[in-house]
Amino acid sequence: MQDQRPIATLGILGAGRVGTALAKQAAAAGVDVKVATAKDPRDISLILEFMAPGAQAVTAAEASAQDVVILAVPLHKFQDVDPKTLAGKIIVDAMNYWAPTDGIVDHFENDTRSSSEVVQSYFSESAVVKSLNHIGYGEFVGDARPAGDPDRRALAVAGDDEAAKAAVVQLIEAMGYDAADIGPLSAGVLLEPGSRIFSGRQTVESITAITAEECAMAR
Repeated sequence: MQDQRPIATLGILGAGRVGTALAKQAAAAGVDVKVATAKDPRDISLILEFMAPGAQAVTAAEASAQDVVILAVPLHKFQDVDPKTLAGKIIVDAMNYWAPTDGIVDHFENDTRSSSEVVQSYFSESAVVKSLNHIGYGEFVGDARPAGDPDRRALAVAGDDEAAKAAVVQLIEAMGYDAADIGPLSAGVLLEPGSRIFSGRQTVESITAITAEECAMAR
């Protein structure tokens, strides 16, 4: 995929509560943020003006053309995105499977893989990284801290492409969080709803310890 370099641009597909929270914090960190939905950009420009100052409303095609693209749409709608538009891109899977909300989705109910591995198989020409899904949208801005702050929270990343993971780590750190690399994309199951990492505030040390414990139990 792409060589590691400073993230110049970030695309976010989805302008709901998660998408706008991520856009707000990324824009505040100095990242060029472009947000899109399936609607005309004019339909979300006012929302972004208030909810994510500095982020720009664009078409889905323009958001998909950025250096890193966050998928912040309901997971059952991930196939509404044309995989060809994200070929060669780094994708951050910030989505969660919520059966009570999404309904029963065969892609996830009847597959032993993590949800992100299913997403990766669909976006086969992209590098998917699982992250940003295990923090509440209402916490994302308020919990951000500068590097070195003893209360700085950590977020985990999982992925098979090392350069892609490095880019996402860089983005997370710029937005006010430490990042903990938990390994391949299959480890993303440790970040899904109901997991120990998903359900609490973590540090790099606690994420590393939980990952080691879960991997040991799985052997």
